Amino acid sequence: MFVRTVYMVGDPAKVEDSLEALRTEGRQMLSEQPGYAGMGLFTDRELGKISIGSWWTSEQAMQDSFEALRERRDALLGRFSHSPTIDTWEVAAFEPIDRPGPGCGFRLTRLEFDPMDADLVADSFKGSALQRMKEVPGLIGASLFLNRAHGRGAAGAMYRDRDALTASRGAQAAIRDEAVGKAHSMVRAVEEFEVVLVDMPTPSPS
Repeated sequence: MFVRTVYMVGDPAKVEDSLEALRTEGRQMLSEQPGYAGMGLFTDRELGKISIGSWWTSEQAMQDSFEALRERRDALLGRFSHSPTIDTWEVAAFEPIDRPGPGCGFRLTRLEFDPMDADLVADSFKGSALQRMKEVPGLIGASLFLNRAHGRGAAGAMYRDRDALTASRGAQAAIRDEAVGKAHSMVRAVEEFEVVLVDMPTPSPS
């Protein structure tokens, strides 16, 4: 499975209108494309940040949808930001534990590593790191996205509410420090978002 992410920073006063457009028009636009498998919409209202992830059954479907939706996507995203950051990823791990809903909390850790260590990063996450994450109260899902060619990763952890997200920070920091040490990777950023919408994909058979 593959994911395309869109990251935007804009005027906090425009966040609500943009989220509504993405929840409705954006979701419909994506779901009409062949190979669509799900969507996540996340925000930091105070700072004016919006993050979108769309899931695709194949890399080809992801690429085809990008071209097919170019004009409509630019018009929709341009209501909030004219300079979105768009990335594509391989889904290296996806562990749904419970169905998320509005008000859940989401933590995103951005990673960098030597492209030759991509498998090491994936194995480290899927091994002890994921097992330890499951022991943290309130966790309802975790994922790891990789861009092997560029040596970048995005690790996500979703919690049942904002309080659980906040309470998990210490435990998650300890898990993160151990995991990046084992995987010879480095943390570039840690961000937290409110979950607006998750149209959850079905995990592929392992």
